[in-house]
Amino acid sequence: MADRRGDRENGPRGSRRPAGPRGARPRAAAAAGRPASRGTTPAAPAASRPRPKLTGRAAILLVVLTVLAVSYASSMRAWLQQREHIADLRAQIDKSESEIAKLEREKRRLDDDAYVVQQARERFNYVFPGEKSYRVLDENGEPVDLAAPLPDAPDPEPEVPPAWWDTAWESVKLAGVPPTDDEGPADKLEAPDQ
Repeated sequence: MADRRGDRENGPRGSRRPAGPRGARPRAAAAAGRPASRGTTPAAPAASRPRPKLTGRAAILLVVLTVLAVSYASSMRAWLQQREHIADLRAQIDKSESEIAKLEREKRRLDDDAYVVQQARERFNYVFPGEKSYRVLDENGEPVDLAAPLPDAPDPEPEVPPAWWDTAWESVKLAGVPPTDDEGPADKLEAPDQ
C-alpha cells in the first residue's frame, strides 16, 4: 500500500511535479508581497513610460490613406479629362449637325427650278433665248459689282423735320399776332428770324 501512496504523490510514473511559475509557491510569494522566485519584477506603471507619437498601426493607416488619395486623384484627373473630351466631341457633333442641316436646305433649294434660274442669272449671267443682257463697266473696263454702290452716287441726306417745340412756339407767336389779309399763315411760318 505504501507503493500506491507514493504513486499518488509522485504521479503515474513516479516523477514529482515540478514547482514552477504555475505552482503554489510562486503564487504564495506574490500574495505575501514578495517578488517571485524566478527573478521577475513587477510591471512599471504606464505613466512612467513615454508613448510614441506615431505607432506602427497609425503609420500603416497613413500609408494606406496616402495611396488611396493618390489613386483617387489620378482617377479624378482622368475623369475630368474625359468629361472635357466628351464636351468637345458634343460641340463638334452639334457643328456637324448644323452643317448637315445647311446642306440639306441647300439641296432642297436646288430642287426648286425658280431658284436654279435665279442662281444661273446671278452667278453665271445666263439669259433666256431672246433676252438681252447688259453689263455695266467702270472707267477701267472692268464689270461693276452689282452689290457695291456706285462711286459717283452721293449719299442722300434725309430731311430732318423741325423739332416739336419750335413748331409749338411758332404757333404761339402766330396766335399772338394774327396775319393780315395780305399775308397768309404760310408767309409767317417761313420767316421765323424776325
